[in-house]
Formats: sequence, C-alpha cells, structure tokens
Amino acid sequence: WAGKLADTEIVNVLTLGVALYTEEHFANHFRSNSFFIGPNLRAAVNECRADYTPIFLSELPGLFRRGQIPLDYALIQVSPPDQHGYCSLGVSVDVVRAAVDSAPHVIAEVNQQMPRTLGDSFVHVSRFEAIVESDRPLPELEPQQPDEVMQRIGRHVADLVEDGSTIQTGIGGIPDAVLACLMEKHDLGMHTEMFSDGVIKLVETGVLTGRKKSLHPGKIVATFCIGTERLYRFVHDNPGIEFRPTEYVNDPFVIAQNEKMVAINSAIEIDLTGQVCADSFGEYFYSGIGGQMDFVRGASRSKGGKAIIAMPSTATLADGTVISRIVPTLRPGAGVVTTRGDVGYVVTEWGSAYLHGKNLRERALALISISHPDFRKELLHAARERRLVTVDLTELSLVPRYPEELEEARKLPDGTEVLVRPIKVTDESLIREFHYQLSEETVSRRYRRPQGVAASRPGSSCERGL
Repeated sequence: WAGKLADTEIVNVLTLGVALYTEEHFANHFRSNSFFIGPNLRAAVNECRADYTPIFLSELPGLFRRGQIPLDYALIQVSPPDQHGYCSLGVSVDVVRAAVDSAPHVIAEVNQQMPRTLGDSFVHVSRFEAIVESDRPLPELEPQQPDEVMQRIGRHVADLVEDGSTIQTGIGGIPDAVLACLMEKHDLGMHTEMFSDGVIKLVETGVLTGRKKSLHPGKIVATFCIGTERLYRFVHDNPGIEFRPTEYVNDPFVIAQNEKMVAINSAIEIDLTGQVCADSFGEYFYSGIGGQMDFVRGASRSKGGKAIIAMPSTATLADGTVISRIVPTLRPGAGVVTTRGDVGYVVTEWGSAYLHGKNLRERALALISISHPDFRKELLHAARERRLVTVDLTELSLVPRYPEELEEARKLPDGTEVLVRPIKVTDESLIREFHYQLSEETVSRRYRRPQGVAASRPGSSCERGL
C-alpha cells in the first residue's frame, strides 16, 4: 500500500516504535511532521528527512480546528464500543480529540486491549468511516530506576511541595523519583499533561486524593498516560481519572485555577541568567517545546503555585566527558523554552534556587550555588567575565557541599514553624535587611562596626558559601 501513496504528510505528536515511513526509500511517499520529537524521529528531523513544528501543546489542537493544518484522515486507536456504541480514546485523548472532530475521514483501530478511560474521551462508532479490529498489547514504558542523583533531586523537589498541592509532572527517572519522595504528603492532587506508573502508589496509599483541589476535586486530570500494563489496568474504567483534550488541560488559564499548583519540568541546560533550554543540544533538535511553558505560566498564575525546573547538575557526553548543565551562556543554536522572565525554581541534586524576581547577580550566584562543585570556580569566573557578579567575590567560599544535615525544623512558642539552616549565598539581601532592622547599639556591640557597612560592598556577604 505504501507504494501506491505519494506526497503524503503524516502528522504526529509523540510516536513509539520504529518509524519506517521516515526511511529514505519512502521519501517520495511520506513526510513526517512532528510536534514533539521522540527517539524514533530524532535522526530523521536533524537530517531533514522529517519536519518538526515547534508549538505550545495547548495551541496545537487549534491548528487542526482552524484548518491551518488541514487533516484528511485521522488514524486513531480506540477501545471496544460499549452497549451504546461509544468507543473510548483510551490512554491518548490529548490532540486526538481535535483530530477526530476536524478530519472528514476517521479510521479507527478497535483494540481489545485498549482501556476504557473516562472524561472527554468518547467517540460513537458512527463517526468511523472504517474499522480495523485488533487484539494487541499497548506499547509499554518500564519505570526508570532512579539513581542517587535523581533521588536527591526528588527530595529537594518534594521539600517544595506543600500538603494539598496539585502537581504536574512528566515521565522518566526524575519524575518517578519526585513521586516516590511525596509519600509523606497529604491530600495531593494532579492536573497534568501526562503520567505514568509512579502515580499508582500515591493513589493506593491515600497520598493523592484530590480532596483539596480547587478545580475538578477528587479527580486526576490528564491528556494521556504511558507506562506498563499495570498502569493501563489502573486507568481502565476508573472514575477517579478524567482524560481531557490538550487545549483544556494545558491551557495556562485553566491550570491557574488549581490553587497551589506545582509544575515540575526538566531541562537540558540553563544559563546563568535563567534561560532554560529544554528541546535541543545546541542546533541538534532533541525533543520539543511540549507543555513546559503552558504549565510554567499556569503554575505561576496559580494562588500559591510554584513552577519548578528540575535537572541533574551535570551530563555525560558520548565520549565520557562530564559537562555542567548550568552554563555561562546557552550553546549556539539552543532554543529557549522557558524564558528568564518566566523561570521560578531551579532544582539540582545540590539544592534549589528561586530565581523569579531576582536580579542577574542574584540569579548567577544562586545557580552557581546549586551547580556541581567541580564547575563552580569556572562558572564564577565566567559570571565575572559577563559582569553578572562583582569582581571582589573570591573562590574561598566555593564549598563542595551545602551541609543539609545541619538544617533543623523548629516550632516557636506561638506555633509558627521555622527552618534553621546554614547561611547560603542567596541570603545576602536577607542579611542586609536583617542588619538594618537592628539598632545602632546592637550593631556596634555585635559587629563592632557602623551600621552602614552592610551595604558598602555588594556581594561581600556572599563569601560565606556557594
């Protein structure tokens, strides 16, 4: 059949398995246009044998509905019909809903093993021009076993998640590590583009209840899921899970309606000013924009919300070279997914840095403080070269590790909970404010110097620990 088709565009978001249609001998027959680059399309996109369209996933369905990208056929996979003739879109509602609504012709593979999911997921069999019956397992993605670095990142992220928060996370080692570290939390909710097996235990142990959600209380809201057969059994006919289209779930204004919304995303690298690259290695396209900015902006607008970028501090190249993911400047050609104006928290295995509303000097010092110790001296030198920090900073305080074990949670007599911890480089402005709240007598007796000295050398108080 492939030989009978010519100049056919295949539009997709994320596909698994072997993409035979991108091979060179099909060049006159098929051309793939992807909105998110998976491993099976990466080489083809970078060799110009396939196309990539960068777009926020919240806006993607509109391309179909407006006819900007006209669809002739929608090839979909659905569950068997119920007694009323309705099939479920199963584990993938995302942009499929818009494709079904927009394409004049719909061809459905009715898979006996596709779970029946609830939400905005149903299509009547009368909508199908043709049906192909099958009985085959869904593609599975085994959970990645988090290593020590991922576990440390997970703990730092979990420290930022309050009881009653609604979370968004993705798929992979870091998201799974974060979910595993949330077991001591209470009444969490979920509003997310995607989820995997890590969610199951949180539900079964009563951690993820959705009870405190301000939007769709008691429900996990998502656009698709991917994982193991256990996950597919879990979502089957589960009234606690609603699969809805991407244009709804990823809409920043919808996301913001969830109070205490915590968006957890990852990155490839971030520069010292807070620019986040999440889709490319320099000029080499690796993944896509996806829903990161949708959720970053949605969480930022949420009452009590937090936008978190979580990533290891280093990466290892194919030749074994270890490089820092926190860099002075992004590589030439790198794409900025989350801008320096949108970035909130950045988390590595070395701690967390809050960048929103911080100036360039504060950002650079905060990011250096959570970079790998082997690269801190180099990054500090680069920050000086870029005039991001004052030249009087020294390397004397480039301590290898922040002493987390010295942190201690205490409760004051009035019931207020406080965290007592060692000083951080990011505390400079707090120390200055504290200094000026003291009386002149206290300053003189405690520090043996005039009160005005605290502000005379910007950055001098930062020499106690990066």
